Amino acid sequence: MKDKFEFIDHTADILFRCEAGSLERLFVQAGLAIGETTTRLNTIEEIEERLITGKNKNLEYLLFDFLDDLLFYKDTELLIFKKFEIKINKEGSEEYELTCKAIGEKLQEGKHERTIDIKAITMHMFEVKEVSSEKWSCQVLVDI
Repeated sequence: MKDKFEFIDHTADILFRCEAGSLERLFVQAGLAIGETTTRLNTIEEIEERLITGKNKNLEYLLFDFLDDLLFYKDTELLIFKKFEIKINKEGSEEYELTCKAIGEKLQEGKHERTIDIKAITMHMFEVKEVSSEKWSCQVLVDI
């Protein structure tokens, strides 16, 4: 299956849905949707890296925390990421463990067009589900 994210019409905020062939690739698509909401990712270069880690018993909360970390970097360092190398492990543990190398660059006036500023990830309409053994999906509503 082809991994993808798509924006869905919503009256006040930004709603997107992602589909991917694995859980890790689903997180990548959600990260890309966050970046594309803020600016055009084709203008972002792969210059800076950050390590993002997380643990949670609940997959929805793990994704929520991951996306919230992306907003933290946007708000504190003006970093937007366009590439993600993600590993999610649960072997022998009650918790899912996320390790992500996020790669991108700082937003620069004149180089990057800012589109919409995301204020927060919300739990409203938030879901992560395994559709089949080869398909995962999520839906995320962000406050703008």
